[in-house]
Amino acid sequence: MLRQVLHRGLGTSFSRLGHFVASHPVFFASAPVLISILLGASFSRYQVEESVEHLLAPTHSLAKIERNLVDSLFPVNRSKHRLYSDLQTPGRYGRVIITSFRKANMLDQHHTDLILKLHSAVTRIQVQRPGFNYTFAHICILNNDKTCIVDDIVHVLEELKAARSSNRTNFAITYPITHLKDGREVYNGHQLGGVTVHSKDRVKSAEAIQLTYYLQAINSLNDMVAEKWESIFCDTVELFQKSNRKVKMYPFTSSSLKEDFQKTSRVSERYLITSLVLVVTLAILCCSMQDCVRSKPWLGLLGLLTVTLATLTAAGIINLTGGKYNSTFLGIPFVMLGHGLYGTFEMLSSWRKTREDQHVKERTAAVFADSMLSFSLTTAMYLVTFGIGASPFTNIEAARIFCCNSCIAIFFNYLYVLSFYGSSLVFTGYIENNYQHSIFCRKVPKPEVLQEKPAWYRFLLTARFSEDTTDSEETNTYESHLLVWFLKRYYCDWITNTYVKPFVVLFYLVYISFALMGYLQVSEGSDLSNIVATATRTIEYTTAQQKYFSNYSPVIGFYIYESIEYWNTSVQEDVLEYTKGFVRISWFESYLNYLRKLNISTGLPKKNFTDMLRNSFLKAPQFAHFSEDIIFSKKYNNEVDVVASRMFLVAKTMESKREELYDLLETLRKLSLTSKVKFIVFNPSFVYMDRYASSVGAPLQNSCISALFLLFFSAFLVADSLINVWLTLTVASVEFGVIGFMTLWKVELDCISVLCLIYGINYTIDNCAPLLSTFVLGKEFTRTKWVKNALEVHGVAILQSYLCYIVGLIPLAAVPSNLTRTLFRCLFLIALVTFFHCFAILPVILTFLPPSKKKRKEKKNPENREEIECVEMVDMDSTRVVDQITTV
Repeated sequence: MLRQVLHRGLGTSFSRLGHFVASHPVFFASAPVLISILLGASFSRYQVEESVEHLLAPTHSLAKIERNLVDSLFPVNRSKHRLYSDLQTPGRYGRVIITSFRKANMLDQHHTDLILKLHSAVTRIQVQRPGFNYTFAHICILNNDKTCIVDDIVHVLEELKAARSSNRTNFAITYPITHLKDGREVYNGHQLGGVTVHSKDRVKSAEAIQLTYYLQAINSLNDMVAEKWESIFCDTVELFQKSNRKVKMYPFTSSSLKEDFQKTSRVSERYLITSLVLVVTLAILCCSMQDCVRSKPWLGLLGLLTVTLATLTAAGIINLTGGKYNSTFLGIPFVMLGHGLYGTFEMLSSWRKTREDQHVKERTAAVFADSMLSFSLTTAMYLVTFGIGASPFTNIEAARIFCCNSCIAIFFNYLYVLSFYGSSLVFTGYIENNYQHSIFCRKVPKPEVLQEKPAWYRFLLTARFSEDTTDSEETNTYESHLLVWFLKRYYCDWITNTYVKPFVVLFYLVYISFALMGYLQVSEGSDLSNIVATATRTIEYTTAQQKYFSNYSPVIGFYIYESIEYWNTSVQEDVLEYTKGFVRISWFESYLNYLRKLNISTGLPKKNFTDMLRNSFLKAPQFAHFSEDIIFSKKYNNEVDVVASRMFLVAKTMESKREELYDLLETLRKLSLTSKVKFIVFNPSFVYMDRYASSVGAPLQNSCISALFLLFFSAFLVADSLINVWLTLTVASVEFGVIGFMTLWKVELDCISVLCLIYGINYTIDNCAPLLSTFVLGKEFTRTKWVKNALEVHGVAILQSYLCYIVGLIPLAAVPSNLTRTLFRCLFLIALVTFFHCFAILPVILTFLPPSKKKRKEKKNPENREEIECVEMVDMDSTRVVDQITTV
């Protein structure tokens, strides 16, 4: 009883609101436009978010804490000579992979000379600034002897060239660790790719070589010069490529990921314009019909304008509050398109159900009472689910910002549908009541006048007048609309046919089977190349790196952050045991092995050990740079203690490099909690991978929980709680299918796909809630009758919004970007699966599952009894019986 009272009270409130809007249409039409224009002027403050890590790396993660600890122990400027300055922070750098189209050996004489020539061209790059020209020598990372640090592979190639010049045949390169002529061991696993080896790891050939140039970025001027140098570096490599077409070069810099991420916005512009034109065209056609008076083409355009004004208002608020734009915002217009257009089409569908002899204000009030309750509840669902996603519980900043901006846009869309579109409905209502042409607003002449006009004139001004319409035909004046006619005359009878139902159920079982198959293969996608434009440096470089340099993982720092007894043999064995199975490329590990071989640490006092440790750095050439991997601290009695140390590790990997690296991170984390030695492991890529799966899934989980909570709470507001039960089951079925099929379509569970899944919850409720509500609340008659009625009442609005939405998505498929590819596939699946449920699954299942439709026996008052006359008419062929009931 309480639910019915609340339902009627809300309906009455919306009816009064509709009457008020119809009484002041000019104000409600102009106010949203003025607000949008004023806020849209704030685009002068338009800013772009340049930090990819800020957007896509988990905000709260252990990896960031570990990075801060590493930075405090080993500042970047202290590790500059080791060429692993990107171990703690990517910094500024330029990289290039050189390979051949014919899989030639890059270590032969021709390619060796070519690579050294490219190296010489890179080192001569100049960045012009007022009063000074910066070269690589001015901004490179310097060694202790004030010379630029270059990759060790350059020294290897120079020694190889010198050996060939002197006809020495005993020079050999080993893999992944080789020796230089000065006695140093250098790791070349990330510099030689596609390697073929002889016995004893001697390199026979290499299909690719990678060079890296590290730059200083110690102040704003230096960083600006380094950024410009990176741009010239890419231009230089590409120019060198044109003059040497037999080799292929893949340049990459620290700015490439940021540039390619934002490039999606630029390459999407013309496709979005195409999408807008297609949606406008189809929206106008969907609202048009042969009757020139009752046709509403302008409402299709104004419905899209309502969505546009809301999006513009939200963008203005974001600019005024200091928000920054990023490429993930491309999904917001499609979120608005799905929700906003359905609301406007549902209002237009309600308008068709009103009586034409009513005043425009009364018709508008009836429209608000009929359609705004369900639209308000679905809007509340959007605000709750995206609001939870915008909360601090969301650990991915890009997802949080997207949800926050979507909430603002949806809120204003709701206000503008009530005001701007409601007033537009009033204006078109007056045009209809005055029998004016729906496009040209010209008075339509009577049929007898039209008979004297040409055929084309009669076709353009075809209309049905109320005085020519009988009472029984009055409710069918809108049946000339193509979609109304198709649903009522054909589809509703076909989908509820007894012989069609088994095939629909079978098709649903197949749908569930394939969805389950995909669901069991879901994988988290933390690969940053999935969010950039295609045919970019990031994609080409990442592909080449995966192809040629996937044998070994990135360099992982192994940091011991406590003072331990390094002179103790058991401690040395523990340290080396924890790094067992890795390729160790650090002088610290080599020095521990050196001490163990000499057997000089056994029983050695701590003071003697530390003194010997410091002295050996100066005397042993092979440990000349080892001091940067040990941190000493002096005590009050001039003793020296080792407070921290590190070594560099590389893991052997297979094809699934990122997955193995994530598993390696988790394994080492668990080991660090149980080990005797306190240590941490770190690599810059850990910042993106750490807790990524839980961080990405958290917004979806929170949104699902909030959606369930709201559905449970709204059960006390809707007229029947069974509506929410069916709605919950439908949402679960749709989301399950979308996740399964997007996995089969090679879409990983990343930030973009999770945002689409959150939207999928709301999109399903948007389309299915009115359908289920009409069916559940229907009394008397049969289930089949109420399924047909629900489809006739709401099917047109669902079909109109679906067609416009799909047409708007199609150009998105052609955008050359991985981000938009994921966006298109997820949104397309959401729309398709939801449409399948609305027009196939639900209409069939509801015909034989609860609620039942029992006829209520009404007690008739003998005093008010009606006499009726029943006349049975039978066709001559006895194939059809018609019951004509006439009230007497």
